[in-house]
Amino acid sequence: MTTAGQAPTGTHHDAASRSRHRRGFWLVVGAFLVLMAFTTLPTPLYPLYQQRDGFPTFVITLIFAAYGIGVMAGLYLAGHVSDYLGRRPVLLAATAVELVSAVMFVLLQDTASLLVARFLCGLGIGAVTATATAHLAELHAVGRPDSDGRFASVVAGAVNTGGLALGPLVAGLLTQFLPHPLTVPYAVWVVLLAVAFVALLLAPETVHRPASRPAYRPQRVSVEPAARPHFSAAAVAAAAAFSVLGVFTSLTASFVGGTLGLHSRLLTGSIVFGVIGASALSQVALGSRDVPQRLRAGRAAMAVGLVLVAVGAWTTSLPLFAVAGITAGAGVGLVFNVAITTASTVSSPEHRGETLAGMFLAAYAGITVPVVAAGVAVTYLPARSVLVVFAGIVLVAVLVSTTRLLTRSSAGD
Repeated sequence: MTTAGQAPTGTHHDAASRSRHRRGFWLVVGAFLVLMAFTTLPTPLYPLYQQRDGFPTFVITLIFAAYGIGVMAGLYLAGHVSDYLGRRPVLLAATAVELVSAVMFVLLQDTASLLVARFLCGLGIGAVTATATAHLAELHAVGRPDSDGRFASVVAGAVNTGGLALGPLVAGLLTQFLPHPLTVPYAVWVVLLAVAFVALLLAPETVHRPASRPAYRPQRVSVEPAARPHFSAAAVAAAAAFSVLGVFTSLTASFVGGTLGLHSRLLTGSIVFGVIGASALSQVALGSRDVPQRLRAGRAAMAVGLVLVAVGAWTTSLPLFAVAGITAGAGVGLVFNVAITTASTVSSPEHRGETLAGMFLAAYAGITVPVVAAGVAVTYLPARSVLVVFAGIVLVAVLVSTTRLLTRSSAGD
């Protein structure tokens, strides 16, 4: 993660420049949405890959984990370089990586290529998230100098989560009614990513490159000693929250198609859309509440949702499973929102980017490690049993970590 301190937003800009930056803001919004939606596009298609290649469910979780590892690598290696290379070059490079990934999905027909394509997708997104968020804040600051930064922040968050929600829904629509389901969605995204690349070329740069480029180093992950108790509780909560998203995005298709015998990709995509969409909606609806209120609401929603996940999985009830996902998703959004707020407030300004990087890495570790463990378990145990055990473990982690955060907030530590 990086901050936007290098942007020339304090300089004078004429009306034409402000107009260019306003147009650039919406060009970056569109490109960001396309990029984020691409990351979840394969979600309803995993059973088709499984049928084509004959691999066990565990391999689906490995494919998903490849994406999570790619994101962590992108965050660690490139999440900060736009501060001196410029926002646009990093976004263009990341979009090019996503294009390569999309072309691989279209042209290559083996499991190894699928793993590589997912890793590349994650690698590009790891560089995109921080850079696009900073770019939007800077474009808005120049284009709307009399406005505060909350609008750009809300838009960036909505696009980030909204894109993730749209991917499986659009893939479900495209593949439910059109032929060649393992080719058509990616072919469409090759075109959309090319359009996004052009849009980014037209967006203004907001960073002045230094006369001498600093020596490259990977992103530091640093948490000051005084902040570590708060950070550790928030990091566990963020990891637990993201593990819920990970299991729903990686295993919903297997549960709906395998356990329930419902082979509708549109249904799978709609469930995942509901889970991630609820995460975005809860942040918009309750994001202005104070930290204890958000945390209590998120904890309650996560707890109810996870209990319903266990019941829905055990009774093989599709309506209950869908309601469980939406409820848990709403809690995920609030818990993660508080985790990011905590990381921002307990760190000093000079270490804020490094602390936020640590929080995002913890979150993506949560979306990767438990999903792989669940995938291993599904190889030997019924999927519904794995979901029940997973829900119980995550519920304990959420309750413990959020209680620690609430206690420290009340004590004013």
